[in-house]
Amino acid sequence: MLSAMSDNSSLSPPGPFAGLDLLSSAVVLVDGELLVRYLNPSAENLFAISQRKLIGQPLRNLLGDSPALGNALRSALSTNWSYTGQDLKIQVPGGDKINIDCTVSPVDADGARLLLEFRPIEAQLRVAREELLLHQQQASRELIRNLAHEIKNPLGGIRGSAQLLQSELSDPQLHEYTKVIIAETDRLQDLMSRLLTSHNMVRPAMLNIHDVLERVRRLILAEFPEILITRDYDTSLPELTADREQLIQALLNIVRNAAQALAGKGEIALRSRVARQVTIAKRRFKMALELQVTDDGPGIPEEIRDKIFYPLVSGRDGGSGLGLSLAQNFIERHQGMIEVDSRPGRTCFTVLIPIPERN
Repeated sequence: MLSAMSDNSSLSPPGPFAGLDLLSSAVVLVDGELLVRYLNPSAENLFAISQRKLIGQPLRNLLGDSPALGNALRSALSTNWSYTGQDLKIQVPGGDKINIDCTVSPVDADGARLLLEFRPIEAQLRVAREELLLHQQQASRELIRNLAHEIKNPLGGIRGSAQLLQSELSDPQLHEYTKVIIAETDRLQDLMSRLLTSHNMVRPAMLNIHDVLERVRRLILAEFPEILITRDYDTSLPELTADREQLIQALLNIVRNAAQALAGKGEIALRSRVARQVTIAKRRFKMALELQVTDDGPGIPEEIRDKIFYPLVSGRDGGSGLGLSLAQNFIERHQGMIEVDSRPGRTCFTVLIPIPERN
């Protein structure tokens, strides 16, 4: 046993299982003695342990002593049958208890006898939430496009009337007001035009996400000077290829929503990190940009918590209910998603945007 464990290279994952690295579910291969031969990256993340430390070690070092699972594994080895266990409680050595579903499949390749596939219960709930978000995004896009059609035509009339009014006014000081009307109308017309374009119409360019966050921070502080905005940036983040204006608008809407929930007084925290092995819309990405906007406000009312990204849904009197829906639309155009976790005293919006692998 000592000689076998001293050379981990002999226990490296066989060629046929190289594709397991890409699976979003956690996969472990064991031999006939229930010694670990391989973990994919998802398993390393789930159990918070590296493959290098576990190769050649007994499976119980990873899963602890679970009588139900142990009996199932021995039965699968003796009968060569598959096994599925649901809602198993696993005590990870040195860690917390986790609830998982486990599928055991017999294999025969380079000494590997069993393939164990683990799916955390929370991960399955996350997939269900993602599917709900995808439906929300589709409904939001259709409604926003319809609204944009209805809004765009009156804007032309407003702009034309402001120009006529400006030509009739003799007091130059009053021209400042008509200039504001014209400028804001042009801005809204441009926004409506962009909302009416295909969801693939993104103007990509290399950008530093912290420049975007700082722009948003300055705009919010100008609008809400009594709010404290703290920053926790990972300065090692790579540059991102994205539409700068869309990201600014999306994050501005999220941070402004937090500021409005605070009624102009409180604390907002901006945080940036790299998330690894992320699943977004059923696609697996090795790396993603993770941005968090956290406030210490009253939280999102429970009755609208699951509908907060729907257009025209707002937890604030007088709110339009379009800000978060537009933010979700813009992030979705970058293959990303927005999640929210809220309770009284802490609301956290998490934005995930995939970072493409560099060749």
